Amino acid sequence: MATFLYRLGRFAFRRRHFVALLWVALLTLAGVAAASAPSAGSTSFSIPGTEAQKAFDLLDQRFPGTSSDGATARVVFKAPAGEKMTDAGNKATVEKTVKELADGSEVTSVDDPFKAHAVSGDGTVAYASVRYDKSGMELKDASRTALEDTAQQARDAGLTVEVGGDALQSGAEAGAAGEVVGLVIAAIVLVITLGSLVAAGLPLLTAIIGVGIGVSTITALAKALDLGDSTSTLALMIGLAVGIDYALFIVSRYRGELAEGRDREEAVGRAVGTSGSAVVFAGLTVVIALAGLSVVGVPMLTKMGLAAAGTVVVAVLIALTMIPALLGYAGRRVRAAGEKRRKKASDLPGKPGLGERWASFVVRRPAAVLLLGVVGLGAVAVPATQLELGLPDDGSQPTSTTQRRAYDLLSEGFGPGFNGPLMTVTDARNSDDPKAAVAKVAAEIKRLGDVATVSPAMFNKAGDTAVITVIPKSKPSSAQTEDLVHAIRAKGADIKADTDAQVLVTGTTAMNIDFSQKLNDALIPYLGLVVGLAFLLLIVVFRSILVPLKAALGFLLSVLAALGAVVAVFQWGWLGGLLGVEQTGPIMSMMPIFMVGVVFGLAMDYEVFLVTRMREAYVHGETPGQAVVTGFRHSARVVAAAAVIMMAVFGGFISSSESMIKMIGFGLAIAVFFDAFVVRMAIVPAVLALLGRRAWWLPKWLDRALPNVDVEGEGLKSPDGTKDADPDEDRELVRA
Repeated sequence: MATFLYRLGRFAFRRRHFVALLWVALLTLAGVAAASAPSAGSTSFSIPGTEAQKAFDLLDQRFPGTSSDGATARVVFKAPAGEKMTDAGNKATVEKTVKELADGSEVTSVDDPFKAHAVSGDGTVAYASVRYDKSGMELKDASRTALEDTAQQARDAGLTVEVGGDALQSGAEAGAAGEVVGLVIAAIVLVITLGSLVAAGLPLLTAIIGVGIGVSTITALAKALDLGDSTSTLALMIGLAVGIDYALFIVSRYRGELAEGRDREEAVGRAVGTSGSAVVFAGLTVVIALAGLSVVGVPMLTKMGLAAAGTVVVAVLIALTMIPALLGYAGRRVRAAGEKRRKKASDLPGKPGLGERWASFVVRRPAAVLLLGVVGLGAVAVPATQLELGLPDDGSQPTSTTQRRAYDLLSEGFGPGFNGPLMTVTDARNSDDPKAAVAKVAAEIKRLGDVATVSPAMFNKAGDTAVITVIPKSKPSSAQTEDLVHAIRAKGADIKADTDAQVLVTGTTAMNIDFSQKLNDALIPYLGLVVGLAFLLLIVVFRSILVPLKAALGFLLSVLAALGAVVAVFQWGWLGGLLGVEQTGPIMSMMPIFMVGVVFGLAMDYEVFLVTRMREAYVHGETPGQAVVTGFRHSARVVAAAAVIMMAVFGGFISSSESMIKMIGFGLAIAVFFDAFVVRMAIVPAVLALLGRRAWWLPKWLDRALPNVDVEGEGLKSPDGTKDADPDEDRELVRA
């Protein structure tokens, strides 16, 4: 592989006009396609195989035209102090508001609080339910604006009015401010690492082009493939991080090759042949981790993972081709590593850098460093043992939002369970007496604990299917409500045995419970698939058994520590005020599997870039301890810079007002910190120092069976190892 990539890098350097034009053409084509593509609207959310999804599908069949997945809004009214909502003036204001809400073009129905018995027992709080024919993400901005303006008019009349529900949901939240902050920090780090504005600008430019192509392609295909805004957000986060890092590694290696006296074309070829090989395999681990989300069985996650994986592939290809082309344009404006320092007479030749000094210390004290690193991460991981999973609702929103205030008003007036009603759907088509079967369902549910109210059954036109709404006593995200869902389902099994009527529980709360359970069930198979495939890939890269095993175990340690930090901040509230966490609660159910997928791919980046340099030194004759120090001498600075850049990109999303995005940003940023600076920079060299030559052991039969991918660039030297590969040999790539 090193030889092929060496030729590819030189080809891109010589044919820089063609390569640059090709990528600009692809960016333009993707941009035009995105601009001319029809609006994607909302991605359909389904969880195949779950009871909640089966119930929704049944509702669509038996209650046609009801838009069971349409957006809803609850306009909540509270009377001024000392007054009641039933007072003449307040009642008139509410009725006027209901009438205006009903005039919306996408509104299917609005319930009058006074006719629907939606007034609290003390008469101080009332609500109007608004239903739409489209989902929250598909609603026109005009519908949201009309909803907010109508609520404001009622406020002006003297009432406290707040709006909850998914009708206010919008896909616009993508952390734009966070992206800007991340890019600014990345630019500063690149300038410090690469020593010039021109060299620093190359990774930023190529990353932006890669993300532009990836996100524009996703936008262009969004309607046809049913992709949502969250797909673009994930592709943007991952694409920016890996795009900058991959380009950084190649540019840094190029400067190192220049420092060894090679001409620019040869330096480009060798940089792509060596660091480019590491980029390819690092990119493959990320692609495996993201594409592996398909095993979860949730279409939305599958599409997100595949789209982000496609963006990573683009980032790899750009790093291998466009970076060499841009280095050709930059010429002498990208200097050799250490050129400025060498020009200063006061500099001492051969003075070791910080990375080299740290590696030397670790090699001398490997057991102490290993023990400290493992114990430290283990201590941070302890809170993960108390992990509680769920999905965010309006109760997790900041108190400054109208959704959160509406949630609190409903809890105050009707009880905490009112914000998470359960829908029980009874399919009595096979029952001898459907009405009697439904009556039995209602009676059994009323006997259960934690049930506040049970609504009268609503039958379809055929009279064979009924919906009963159950209001729990506890809040939606509580363990008591989850137990109630399981209890109703258990009763449903008994009822089916007696009456042949099938009872299904659905609604947002039940859907969230089923979603969390499906993710929990998929975590171990997903972890086994991703880690297993990457383990096999790393055996090929490092030609070792113990090095890939150590890499996988180190990754698990860093992920557990990151989950522990997430639990401490977002579930327990530690340092919550500093990070803007206003409401603690269960951790988003997607967080563990999402972190496993994304962090594993990124963690293997550092493993590949750092350890391939060590193996390169070992293959070229250095002792295991010397190889560790050499690897740090050449790679520690750039790996540290890459980690800081990733932390900046992910950390920028912590400023988001959306709790889900804030949690993802913090989780990924802290995971990168633990993995890069504790696992890869401390535990890895300590383990390699303790193992010595055994670290690179591989059974002879397996060594013969594995393909030789030559990540170290051994094939770029002549047989005696003293002369570089002939720059003019093997021109087949150019002719191809």
